Amino acid sequence: MTELMTIMATKEFQEKQKLKKQLVALGISAGDSIMVHSSLSAIGWVAGGAQAAVEALLETVTETGTVVMPAQSPDNSDPMYWMAPPVPEDWHQAIRDSYPAYDRHLSSLRGMGRIAECFHRHPGTIRSMHPAHSFMAWGQHAAEWMSDHPLEDSFGEHSPLGKMMKADVKIVLIGVGFDSCTALHFAEFAQDNRTVSPQGAAMMHNGQRVWRAYDCVDTDSDRFPEIAAAYPGSMTEGFLGQAKTIIIPMKPLVEFGITWLKDHPATKEES
Repeated sequence: MTELMTIMATKEFQEKQKLKKQLVALGISAGDSIMVHSSLSAIGWVAGGAQAAVEALLETVTETGTVVMPAQSPDNSDPMYWMAPPVPEDWHQAIRDSYPAYDRHLSSLRGMGRIAECFHRHPGTIRSMHPAHSFMAWGQHAAEWMSDHPLEDSFGEHSPLGKMMKADVKIVLIGVGFDSCTALHFAEFAQDNRTVSPQGAAMMHNGQRVWRAYDCVDTDSDRFPEIAAAYPGSMTEGFLGQAKTIIIPMKPLVEFGITWLKDHPATKEES
């Protein structure tokens, strides 16, 4: 959507202070820990764009709280699995040999949205060290939650999600659906019947750039809306700007997701 189309689709003037009031009305307050997934275009035109949205989030939870966002960089992966777009097969090894090593400051985000990209640039944001499935955080628990991120545990017990499962975290979906709810990958990692696929990434090791092969747990976010539809717990619904916004406690949802996936294993067609 072009900026002109966004302006034309926005019903009234929007700015940071209005977003802050809406966040408070949705139940977000100082000291909260929130994991945010967002679509700036769904919010509508805002004076200051992504910067205004990021500042609204940080100023609402304050430094006594924590803001977390996924910061995935799936381009840093084995090119044999690339489909959007694919690359010629005879390029695969050359890509493995030359792709730049993951850098928490320089490696780009893919598919995370403009608010996440702006949040990544904030000098107080700390990004975890997973080459493909990193998270980033700002605030009280940022350093602790982003401190370790094992290569083969993208979304499991020892990942940032595992640390967040021990805290009181709210998931905030701004103009996006539950298929974007990264926390539910923890439920997939908790399954006894989980499967893995060989994967790889360019990383730094002992000061040298290397291509590191590893096993990656197979995930399927297309099932997450089913989990959310069956979830019996409470969630808050409202609007941030013009974006439908859902706020839901992370731990109860994920714990329900663990049980739901166990009781509803994926069929061969789904997997």
